[in-house]
Parts: sequence; C-alpha cells; structure tokens
Amino acid sequence: MPSEFELITRFFSRAVPRDMVGAGDDCALFTVKPGMQLATSTDLLLEGRHFFSGTDPLRLGHKALAVNLSDLAAVGAKPIACLLGLGLPSIDEQWVSQFADGFYALADEHGCALLGGDTTRSEQGITLSVTVFGEVLPELAMRRGAAMCGDDIWVSGTLGAADIACRMLAGELPTDAKLLAQIRLALERPIPRVALGRRVASHAHAAIDVSDGLLQDLGHILQASSLAAEIDESALPVHEALRGYDPLQVRRAILAGGDVYELCLTAAPAQRDSLARIAVETGVPLTRIGRITAGSGVVVRDVSGRIVSDIPRGFDHFRSSGDARL
Repeated sequence: MPSEFELITRFFSRAVPRDMVGAGDDCALFTVKPGMQLATSTDLLLEGRHFFSGTDPLRLGHKALAVNLSDLAAVGAKPIACLLGLGLPSIDEQWVSQFADGFYALADEHGCALLGGDTTRSEQGITLSVTVFGEVLPELAMRRGAAMCGDDIWVSGTLGAADIACRMLAGELPTDAKLLAQIRLALERPIPRVALGRRVASHAHAAIDVSDGLLQDLGHILQASSLAAEIDESALPVHEALRGYDPLQVRRAILAGGDVYELCLTAAPAQRDSLARIAVETGVPLTRIGRITAGSGVVVRDVSGRIVSDIPRGFDHFRSSGDARL
C-alpha cells in the first residue's frame, strides 16, 4: 500500500505552469494579472451527506471541482488554480486513479492547475475539500448585493433533474429506471458555467450559482440587495426528461431542488438582446423567469397569475436530515 506521499506523487503531481509553484513546497505560489482581483471559494463534500457511497469516482472527481468552479462562474472569474484535500478510510489505487482522472480532466478544460493540498486517513467515509482561485476585474465582478429594482431575473440551463435523481437514489421517490438514466448525470456530473459567467459579467448586476435551490439562492441576492422578486412559474426551464412527471414533484424540484449549479442572475431589461446573443454564442440557454421588485421576499405566480401558496424551501445542512445534498 502506498504511503501518503507516494499517493500524492503518483496521482496528484502533474506539471503546473512555469509561473506557479505547486506540490512539493510548503506553500503553492502564483500571481494574478495586474489590475485583477483574486477570487476564491472552498467546498466540503462528505460521503453520505453530499454524495452517495459507490458514486463513480470519475464523476466524483469531476463534481468535486465543478461545484467550486461554479462559484467562480457566479462572480465572472477566470479559474487559475486549486487545492485538494482528500480523506480516505483506505487506499484503493484504482478508485484514486479514476478520481484523479475526473478531477484533472475538468481542471485541464478550464486551465485550473492543481497546486497542492493534503491527504489523510479518515475514520469514516470519504471526505473531499477543494479550494479554487480565480481572477476577475473588480469592476466586472458580479455581487449578490448589486441587484436593482426592475431587473429581469435569468437562469441558465434547465432545472429539476438533479433533485429528482437524488431523491430517487435516496429512496425518497419511486425509482423510474428509464428516467433516472436520463437525469443522473445532472446530479453526478454538473457543468460549471464558467464561460457563461465571464461573458455575462459586463451585462448583469448580480449573480449566484444554484446549489441549495433556486428560491433559496435567489433569496440570498434579495437579502443582500434589500429587494424582492416575482417569479413566473410557467417560464421556469424544466429539464426535458421531466415533462409529464408528477407536477407537484417537479414544482418542488425546480423551486427548491439543489445540486443544480446553474447561474441565476439579474440584469436590466435593456440587456435582453445582449444576453440572448450570449446564450446562443455559448450554447447555454438563458431563460428570463421573473423580475426584481421593491420590498422583501419572493412571490411565485402560476400560469394563471395566481400566487403559489405552498412554496417549498431550499436545502439547509443543519435543518435537513436527507442525504446527498450539496
């Protein structure tokens, strides 16, 4: 069985750019371009809490980095580098090799060099911690507190699939094998909208990535901006595979389902044509789902314009008991 240092050398010591110092020194060293701000984010993933035991390690390696790159996307930052903390109850070299392949494939795609981190033995389950670093022009960085009254609310991609897949795998919903096969990748291999985030940064006011549910994460923008919102339920972009599925479960999934990692952003109505063009150019759908208003809270209106009274809540790690939420 390899030692901690042999494990790092064998699987996590690939070459880094010449202007960076990575694994092998006490600290990683890198710089950002003049005039840029450093953007950083970190996430912790626990087996049985954030991902199911037995999750494909190739997909898990991808997701461990993807959820952090999504945070960079939400501020419009370009990825630079990352650190990885890995706690394993035992060493399975094949598992580690596949995890590393999934992690590096996404890191290479976004030019995000792995500069170091730590490995250790965990007493119970797999523990993953990833920290990412990016750079962004200060005047372009999207902030949660920058929404303006009258802004349109937009969301990228589609909603609902990851939540339904998660609840099927957890046994909370009856398993539909055909449907699960169509939506499982949304949960286990999310696509961070890095390119989209960088493109919309000069057009949007505020943004956030949807990790704990659309309404809950939009609520963070509203709270920081001291504003309210109205959402048109009929405009919400539902994953195609969920058409015809139980409408109450779909409502819950699209409004409160986590693990989405799409961007929710606000922008002035004058930016509609520009955002529509960016959506076409990046190949990522952008859907206008509502508007920012004065006041506080969120109102959801159904297709008839009536207020939806029973709005599901998003996920909270200390309030909820369910597994596999991020």
